[in-house]
Amino acid sequence: MNASPLPPRVGAALPARAGVGFKPEHFQVIRSERPDLGFFEVHAENYMGDGGPPHRRLEVLRADYPLSLHGVGLSIGSPRPLDREHLRRLAALIKRYQPGLFSEHLAWSSHDAGFFNDLLPLPLNAETLAVVSAQVDQTQDALGLRMLLENPSTYLRFAESDIPEPEFLREVALRTGCGLLLDVNNVVVSSVNHGFDPLRYLDDFAFEYVGEIHLAGYAETEDDAGARLLVDAHDSRVRDEVWSLYRRVVAALGPTPTLIEWDNDVPCWPELFAQAVHADQLAVEALDGAQRRRRHVV
Repeated sequence: MNASPLPPRVGAALPARAGVGFKPEHFQVIRSERPDLGFFEVHAENYMGDGGPPHRRLEVLRADYPLSLHGVGLSIGSPRPLDREHLRRLAALIKRYQPGLFSEHLAWSSHDAGFFNDLLPLPLNAETLAVVSAQVDQTQDALGLRMLLENPSTYLRFAESDIPEPEFLREVALRTGCGLLLDVNNVVVSSVNHGFDPLRYLDDFAFEYVGEIHLAGYAETEDDAGARLLVDAHDSRVRDEVWSLYRRVVAALGPTPTLIEWDNDVPCWPELFAQAVHADQLAVEALDGAQRRRRHVV
């Protein structure tokens, strides 16, 4: 089936505002109300078929809003070669919808003939750095665009890791020219699980490469020793810790496309939309505060 032509698009890049992940159950209200929203993000793997209702909805959405395309199945950290058929379908999807951004995770999910329904962590060392950089280069060549690489949420560390995560991500960006996606919720989750200072992590992060921010809600439980354990669940409102860190990021980084991720226990549209509105409000307040502080210093 040939892809149906799209109406003129909104623009090549995402606006520096908040957007949300598109969920089919929200389609009718979005279509009728046309909410004032920066963009929608979709998972690439949900649209790799040629047609049907998913594409019909996405074509309608794309006529009114910019899109961000987020991959979850490329397995860019796997030592095995990238799946060429997956890359081909991804390239076709990008050609069809011309998203403002494409992003993937610093993680792996496939090995030999198996595929895992999780984004699994990597040992951060020179060998992994070479593999990830080569896979990012291959991906960008195949897609014909600059991709963003997302910092992960992690629950264990490898003894073989000898490169701090912010340094690892910076080096991948330097070697490949890719951008970075800063997931603030993942910073909070990993900082609690591994006992590091999230502010120090952000101090070391390569803000100059950041093209998008993600915000989400985490779930909280305990590990076998009774210690606090956070899970990147995407099943609730953004937590206060994440909002607080977001304000600091925006004050330092400036206006940046920001996504509210809510993929499980999806709420009604007004509740999800309100999270995006709140993100925009906090960004304005954070930027105003940063400007006042700079004027005071001068």
